[in-house]
Parts: sequence; C-alpha cells; structure tokens
Amino acid sequence: MFHGARILVAPLDWGLGHSTRCVPIIRRLIALGAQPVIGADAGPLTLLRGEFPELEHVRIPGVNVRYSKGRSQLWSMARQFPAMVRSVQAERALFDRLKSDLRLDAVISDQRFGIRSADLPSVLVTHQVFPFTPIAQGALRKVNLHHMARFDRCWIMDEPEAPGLAGELSHGRDVLKNARYIGTVSRMRAAAEKPSSTYRIVAVISGPEPQRTMLDQILTDQLQRIPGDHLLVRGLPGEHCEERIGNLTRAPHLGGDALAPLLSSAELIVSRSGYTTLMDLLALERSALIIPTPGQAEQEYLGALHARTGRFLVQRQEETDLVQALLWNKPTAKPAIGGVLLEGALEELATLLR
Repeated sequence: MFHGARILVAPLDWGLGHSTRCVPIIRRLIALGAQPVIGADAGPLTLLRGEFPELEHVRIPGVNVRYSKGRSQLWSMARQFPAMVRSVQAERALFDRLKSDLRLDAVISDQRFGIRSADLPSVLVTHQVFPFTPIAQGALRKVNLHHMARFDRCWIMDEPEAPGLAGELSHGRDVLKNARYIGTVSRMRAAAEKPSSTYRIVAVISGPEPQRTMLDQILTDQLQRIPGDHLLVRGLPGEHCEERIGNLTRAPHLGGDALAPLLSSAELIVSRSGYTTLMDLLALERSALIIPTPGQAEQEYLGALHARTGRFLVQRQEETDLVQALLWNKPTAKPAIGGVLLEGALEELATLLR
C-alpha cells in the first residue's frame, strides 16, 4: 500500500505510554510496505529501538517534566509551562531542519504539536481532544483544538461511540472535521499458550518522577508481604538489572510480547490509569487495579470514570491496598475495538501520499 514511503513516527516523551501505543501503528506500517523512521528521545527512544532494532531512528528531544510529591501538580505544571511551550517551538525548528535530510513522505506525531509540516501529509495521534488541566482548562482546550486543526488528519484512539474508554477526553460537540476515531489500539496480543512461569500479582508502572518512585516503593513493600510469587515492572527501559527480593521479581522493563502472557495469567494486575495501559488491558480482555498518578488530571479523571463504569478497581496511591484488591470480584472485560478502524485510517493516509 505504501510502496516504501518513509514515514516518521514521533511519540511524546512523557512516560512510556505514547511510545508503546505507537508500536502497533509501526507494525502495520511495516506490514503495508512503509519504511517507518522513529523520532524520539530518552526512554521512548530506548523502548522503540528495542522493539524495532532494524529501523532508522533520529533523536528528537522533548521536555523533562517532573511532578511534585504532593497531590496537587498546579504549581509544578505552572512553573514548567514556559519550558513546555519552548519545547514545541524547538521541536518545530528541529523538524524543519530534519525533514529534508530524512527524505520523509509523511509524519505521524503522537501528541507532539511541533512535528508537522505543510509540505508533508501530517497526522496527529491523540485521545486528548478535550484535555483536563489544573489551570485555565477552557483556554487550553481552545489552544489544543487550534493545534489539532493544523494537521491533515487527527487520529483519535478511542471507540467512536461515547463514552468509549476515554469519556469526555475524546468525545464532545466540537470534534474537528479532520478527526477520525481509530478505536482502542494496543501493542498487546493475547497469549496463545500459558507462560512457563507465572506470577500471582503483576504490577506495571511508569510515568514522571518522583511519583513513579513513590509507587514503586509502596508496591515493593506490599508485594513482599503477600503470599505467592509477584512481578513488578518498573518502567525503566534504560536499565538492564533485574533483581529478586524474597518472593518479588523487580524488572526494569519488558517488551509487549514478553509482558502480555504474564498479564494474561496473573490473578491480579496493578497499573497506573494511563490511557495506553487501559487500552492494553482491553486488548488482553483483562481488568485491573488502577492507581492514578496523584495530581495528574487526566489519570484522575479516567480513574473516576471507570470507578463509575466498573471496568476497573480504582484506589488512590496513598490508600493502595493489594490485599483488599485480591478480594475484588473482577468484571468480565469487553474486547477492544480498533483493528478495522486503524486500517481505514492507514488506507486514507496512503491516498494522501499519491
């Protein structure tokens, strides 16, 4: 379909979710005859190079966002907002220099507004059409829609029918004309066979510091006091040292193919309420205990939404109780929707290249 077209895939570098959800898109591009080029930095670049070592890559720096240790991130985000604006400007200038050297035919940007060009078919991948923010939410939503409108297409990672998986984040009255719902998309694939070694509880965490480390410490402490073998995947793809502490295995990172069967066979899954993680769970038809990052408006909204829908068990970080979660009567998860819709969006992108 793509006849060797060189397509840059550039995920945002806040945590690992944006890069992991690009994995199925890159896989389909390769299957359809494209030559993807990875554009990322830090952990996301390490992750994608691990998944696709054969692909060309380029370093596109982002901004190193840090959270506060408390529940409110208002002042932390306010202090870092100028750096975020400068980051978009810097990545736009860098991309203008890179695009001819990379000989690109198109670009797919996951939530990086500076990675687009009027000279190339440009696609934005998002689920945050109407983001929740700690300050000036109405004004920032208008800015968000303005940036989205500058792309040729906007692929919304959610089910077309509200509330879908993202609720008000992705559904509303003012969805743009260039928007296409592509369903929930995941790198995870249900395991055909049971893994040789299984764990009772599998916890997978990532995200900005210091909140990642704080949850890491909480889970490490509690998992050692619960009977059975457990696994904590710590969201540190740049590290390589796996360790065993009593009945707990702590792994810095696992690829999707290795992680999926372990999640499928676990008695209990524990994770953040990041949107990519929720899409992965849907792909595996599993529910989980989800713990929103304190003060992260989107994750707290998704936690509140699915506490109401009953799709997931939700606990606050400071109230994490794995023993209680093991007693939870887990619902039957609904299968993910996305393959056909993503395929249609890719076919449409191919027509823009002709």
